[in-house]
Amino acid sequence: MARSKTQYICQSCGYQSAKPLGRCPNCQAWNSFEEVEDKPAVSGRSSLGGAYGGIKGGQVTALSSVGRREEPRTSSGIPELDRVLGGGLVAGGVTLIGGEPGIGKSTLLLQVADRIARSGGAVLYVAGEESLEQIRLRADRLGVAGEIQLTRDTRAEHVAALMEEHRPALCIVDSIQTVVAEGDGVSGGIAQVREGTAVLTRAAKETGTATVLVGHVTKEGTVAGPKVIEHIVDTTIFLESVGAFRLLRSVKNRFGQAGELGVFEMRGEGLIAVENPSAAFLAERPVGVPGSVVAATIDGQRPMLLEVQALAAKTPFPNPRRVVVGLDPRRVDVVLAVLERRLDLTLGGLDIYVNLAGGLKVADPGLDLAAALAVYSAVVGRPLAENVAVFGEVGLAGEVRSTTASGRRAEEARRAGYQRLIVPPGLDGVAGIRSVEEAVGVAWSGGKAPTRRRSPAEAAS
Repeated sequence: MARSKTQYICQSCGYQSAKPLGRCPNCQAWNSFEEVEDKPAVSGRSSLGGAYGGIKGGQVTALSSVGRREEPRTSSGIPELDRVLGGGLVAGGVTLIGGEPGIGKSTLLLQVADRIARSGGAVLYVAGEESLEQIRLRADRLGVAGEIQLTRDTRAEHVAALMEEHRPALCIVDSIQTVVAEGDGVSGGIAQVREGTAVLTRAAKETGTATVLVGHVTKEGTVAGPKVIEHIVDTTIFLESVGAFRLLRSVKNRFGQAGELGVFEMRGEGLIAVENPSAAFLAERPVGVPGSVVAATIDGQRPMLLEVQALAAKTPFPNPRRVVVGLDPRRVDVVLAVLERRLDLTLGGLDIYVNLAGGLKVADPGLDLAAALAVYSAVVGRPLAENVAVFGEVGLAGEVRSTTASGRRAEEARRAGYQRLIVPPGLDGVAGIRSVEEAVGVAWSGGKAPTRRRSPAEAAS
């Protein structure tokens, strides 16, 4: 008879080890391992005749005979959140929202609960980390007027019973790490989180309740225990802070497209949706300053206009600095090499700083051309015109390649008032450019590059 084995699982990231470790080699957390008994599966294959112990298989169904059904959705009352979720909350769907402490997860969910309660839907709020009085204070600050049912009972089976009894339209569990369930393991541990999530997921499916679970994040920015949580739930979204803004991203969505982005601003009355992110991120852009270029980019599935900044400063050291913030440093290195080799632009005596204004981090090859023009503008000391927007990928030969979603990028630029586009060929109604040298000529009017290139000493003076 096979004997059970003992394994140790990190409570922060789910890493498994055959022996207890003081520090997790995966997430570097200290004293995070929990002992779990791993019972071996019993083989169903009989040693007599090669049959599987006389067990017959279950019923199968042809795909063509399965009926089509649209999942009913309920609007959260917040358009930006509906966008990220793919159209709203799905009845019976389970959503996991992660984010750093204090970033606004509970505030956002309380706002959603208020919107649904005001529209006539029943809402169950499971408070595992705050007292009911604390929730009331936040509700008063946010102006919550909807009737929300609160409970401090965090036992998974009891919450499931409440869902069965009240059949709410929305159930919020804040947080899943405080939920306890029958079985081994300490509260908040991997085993308890896994079992609690499974119990609540079954209850959500059986009662048709849209359920939102709040999950803690590790120091790496992932939901604690992703191996045992994220595969159970239907949707996973993350709330992150970027300056004064909050970005909500979907990384998994069984009922819609993953990669959607929602933009919010934290104010005294709660999280307020930013309907025009391009205008918000370009609001403080300086006018007529060399090294500033407006770029049309795609973050997730959303087109936005962002400002790419560059600064060139003379350095007395033999190895000039290359500092990149918000963009892919390796792609910027390629852009700098192309400028030196294909445009004969001397950068050896200059420190080059490239920044994506606003605090965002975007890995988009379409920002290459904007970075190239920003650096060129900073070195020669000539700003671009105010109505110019740029996008395109730069190759090693100095060519400008097409990018994904070119039409949506151009549409976003025109909507914001940028009628002059410097983009690769292939866009209807726009004369595309084929090289960085051609882009430089078009950028400074007349189709010709600036005739006088400043030396590094002049650029830094």
